[in-house]
Amino acid sequence: FMSPTGSSMSFTRRIHLLCLGAALLAVAGCGFQPIHGQKSAASSAALANFDIALIADRTGQMMRNELLRQMQPRGAVASPRYGLGVALTESLTDLAIRKDDVATRANLMLTARFSVMSRVDGSVLFSGQVRSVNSYNILTSDFATLSAREDARKRAVRVLALDIKERLSVWLVQTGGRPVRR
Repeated sequence: FMSPTGSSMSFTRRIHLLCLGAALLAVAGCGFQPIHGQKSAASSAALANFDIALIADRTGQMMRNELLRQMQPRGAVASPRYGLGVALTESLTDLAIRKDDVATRANLMLTARFSVMSRVDGSVLFSGQVRSVNSYNILTSDFATLSAREDARKRAVRVLALDIKERLSVWLVQTGGRPVRR
């Protein structure tokens, strides 16, 4: 006569291992590939094929530098295949207004419209828009408020650059860099 814990523990453990093995085989055979893998259409080599145009203003300079950092950490290729144009729009909205009509919190909304152009014929291959909203405190010190606003702007630029990179990556994987038909 076997003890219930000895045989049932062994049987339960075997079932768990069998289920784990089946799950691993299912994931391995599903065709999953990382979007930024070396063999992907959105690899770092593919993202280096974008000539990122200059963007107006200081925030635009920050955006271009962040796009270069995220998309082309090793630099651009000598003859890029695509041009990337970005236009930024910034707006401020006061929130949390006290009884004496003084705002204590604000939202900085940064919107980026981007378009990918063919370097061969100048046609627009893909375009889109991304938006980021970041809050900051309005303090009694003007310097502290400006510093908080600048930090919110930097956060927005990082988020927008990542969103643009991801949208371009998905476009490259889905279309191989061909125009999107709307």
